[in-house]
Amino acid sequence: MKIPRSISGLVLAKKLETLGYKITRQSGSHVRLTTQLSGEHHVTIPRHDPVKVGTLSAILNAVAEHFLTTKEDIAKDIF
Repeated sequence: MKIPRSISGLVLAKKLETLGYKITRQSGSHVRLTTQLSGEHHVTIPRHDPVKVGTLSAILNAVAEHFLTTKEDIAKDIF
């Protein structure tokens, strides 16, 4: 599955909520999300529109690594 190229940071944060992430704080134009599933994990998302493809890919890789799965599986689950 191809990663969407025109997703905003806030939309990405909402989609990650389906995986158990919750917004825990905001500092300037960045939002920090935390999950307690499979252990505690934090990810920081820029509130840009759109999020750069490389940044989005790195975020998905970090989430996939935490859940011991692939980036493609995470992308299928949330998009």
